Amino acid sequence: MYPNLFKIGPLEIHSYGLMLAISFLIGILFAMYRAKKQGVDPNKIMDLAVVIVISAILGARFLYVIFHLDEFRGNWLDVINPFQSSGQIGIAGLTMLGGFLAALFFALLYMKLNKLPMLKISDIMAPSLGLGIFITRIGCFLNGCCYGTPTNVSWAMIFPSESAAGYHFTNIPIHPAQLYSSAYGLLIFVVLLLVERWKKFDGFLLYVFLILYGISRFTVDLFRYYEESMVLFTVGNTPISLNQGISLLMILGGSLLIIYNLLRFKRVSE
Repeated sequence: MYPNLFKIGPLEIHSYGLMLAISFLIGILFAMYRAKKQGVDPNKIMDLAVVIVISAILGARFLYVIFHLDEFRGNWLDVINPFQSSGQIGIAGLTMLGGFLAALFFALLYMKLNKLPMLKISDIMAPSLGLGIFITRIGCFLNGCCYGTPTNVSWAMIFPSESAAGYHFTNIPIHPAQLYSSAYGLLIFVVLLLVERWKKFDGFLLYVFLILYGISRFTVDLFRYYEESMVLFTVGNTPISLNQGISLLMILGGSLLIIYNLLRFKRVSE
């Protein structure tokens, strides 16, 4: 694992932060390329990207903090201060799903307020979300966070003790859940580009993304470790996390929106 790529004085370049930045950059550039091909001003994508980046980071931080309040008691400034009380520079502790939901909400709000074609632009940017997941989760793997549960499968991994995964499961093979997540991000990216040829209404790719991401996230989280504070309830011996609950809502919402729009398209076509 390589959680810290290099250090200059007190400044450390973290692998997760770097991969997150790369994912934003590549995702934005790809969305701008798609926008130009579909007759949308790429500059509008760049303006929207600023909103997405800021809201994604704030949303990811917010969801992490509210379920880890004990970590910040007595040091509440650490929630937003890049100069942590521990002496570390940078903010550690983000929940990707919180970032996605915040980015989606504020992106749609921004487009509505600026009278942009919300659903058309959402479809343009949807594949970039899958690409971003693919790249960012590699950062999670390098960092040793967002790790899986103990297992005996042949591809199980033992993480170094200095990583979060290795500290919690010392010398214990666990699921490389980060790589599972990275793989489904790439799969979502490819599938969205393939199904675009059957698009009949704006918003289609966004709704398909909600379904695919919800299914993938729910499935992978069956093999991912969560603190008790993140568990909603238990079915048998299987804990169901907050993120899985949100994933089910995403699947339901995306499915209903596709059905509704297909029925509306059919009525218009008749």
